[in-house]
Amino acid sequence: MRNLILCALSMFAISCADSTNTNPDFEKNLATAKKFIELHAVEDWQSQATMIHDELDWQPPVYGASTYGKTEHIEAMKMYQDLFDNIQYEAQSWLPGVNEETLLPDGSVRTYGTWTGIHTETGIPFQLTSYHAMEFKDGKIVRGGDYFDFNGLMNSFNQ
Repeated sequence: MRNLILCALSMFAISCADSTNTNPDFEKNLATAKKFIELHAVEDWQSQATMIHDELDWQPPVYGASTYGKTEHIEAMKMYQDLFDNIQYEAQSWLPGVNEETLLPDGSVRTYGTWTGIHTETGIPFQLTSYHAMEFKDGKIVRGGDYFDFNGLMNSFNQ
């Protein structure tokens, strides 16, 4: 019985431990990630480009696509800003990421949310659920990806 009580108390203590992010870079990287998204809404790809590391390795949301670098990501941002007006992102959550090997907070940022806007050519509004992950190096976005149904989004304007 004593062992059962000690085990229960240990589990309670562990569950009460501070589970907040402890990586010292997370808050700074979170501010950068939020600013990056805000700049997309005001269609300022030039300022966004300054927040991207030269060694960027990015996973686009297109089926079968390989990762690409900074130049291609800037072109993709410009494409979205040309194709859509009134781009807005409403985050459901902003979360700390973890190192894949240690499972400890690594300063990266993840967000789940919904994009809305209007397709410029057709005037059709859209609403798109998405997930984005961002890792940082030297205070800039160096790795990550966009996860949503890009093909479904584009096909929705062919009605």
